[in-house]
Amino acid sequence: MAAEKHPWYALNQPEGIPSPALLVYPQRIARNIAEMVRVAGDPLRLRPHIKTHKTAEIVQMQMEAGIRKFKCATLAEADLLGRCGAPDVLLAYQPVGPNQDRFLNLQKAYPQTRFAALADHPAVVDALHRKAKKARAFIRLFVDLNVGMNRTGIVPGPEAEALYKQIAGLEGLEACGLHAYDGHIRHTDPVARQAACDEAFAPVAALRQRLEADGYPVPVIIAGGSPTFPMHAGREGVELSPGTTLLWDARYGSLFADMDFLPAAVLLTRVISHPGPGTYCLDLGHKAIAPEMEFPRVALMGLETCVQTGQSEEHLVLQAIEDPGLEPGQPVYGIPMHVCPTVPKYRWLLTVENGIVTGSWEVAARDYTFQ
Repeated sequence: MAAEKHPWYALNQPEGIPSPALLVYPQRIARNIAEMVRVAGDPLRLRPHIKTHKTAEIVQMQMEAGIRKFKCATLAEADLLGRCGAPDVLLAYQPVGPNQDRFLNLQKAYPQTRFAALADHPAVVDALHRKAKKARAFIRLFVDLNVGMNRTGIVPGPEAEALYKQIAGLEGLEACGLHAYDGHIRHTDPVARQAACDEAFAPVAALRQRLEADGYPVPVIIAGGSPTFPMHAGREGVELSPGTTLLWDARYGSLFADMDFLPAAVLLTRVISHPGPGTYCLDLGHKAIAPEMEFPRVALMGLETCVQTGQSEEHLVLQAIEDPGLEPGQPVYGIPMHVCPTVPKYRWLLTVENGIVTGSWEVAARDYTFQ
């Protein structure tokens, strides 16, 4: 009975906490980090992405677990990792325009951190070469491979081989390896997911063999996201880059039952109106949760019989199949369907232990700018 009154996500005294708010549970995050290490077999094989949490305290928790390499998507995230003293950081993005100079400035600001970036086009490589030469700097690059997601990268074939050799042959640049993100692979059956990963990875492995046969070392391949990093864990010379595993979310929890991660981020929302029979409105609009997905956009605990029918900037409308009898002001808890774009909607994450809010963590890299 006590477990029903006080489930793991519920606050003992929610009255003093304004909503909407994003709650995080450090004990669960620590458990997820331990599971990442267990799957990888060694923390030094992990290069987790920080795009999900963008938070220094979670970076520090990972470093305390022995993780030394990180991946990020923005220069603000890279700056955060530099401030945290992360030894090795990959900007998993091809720097273009002013971001090339910003990337070089970042290297100067944090000399204790080894930075690298992605490249998938000869013109960008040439531009970075010129920047490095002018600044008398050194830029580390991974060739970004398109293994089926068709978002960025170059197909692992002759052009990718030529690009890698171009990088290796230019003074001031270092060809560090290959990057292969297979975020399009989301089979719920782990056997089918493994087969799809193997098929997508085969040309990457072949490219590595060709390069090394020609005398071009490929020290490492960075592969996989959260759904596929267990599939790559058995490969030698591969670093693993999960991200959502730190906080997990309702979508991944429903799709990947074979993965043993815990939801560690929960939205606190409240009923703000009951405009008609079976109709309720929560203060969980577009500005409070990632709105890019179809409904449902949040898994509302205890309201499984309510259908999410509408959303605007500050409102989420529910229609109850079986009326739960909610009252205005009543707190409701929900796990985001997509946690990564939900986190930067909040400046602060409220830490919760044993039903008590114990403090707050700043989402320090939520913006694209940094000092």
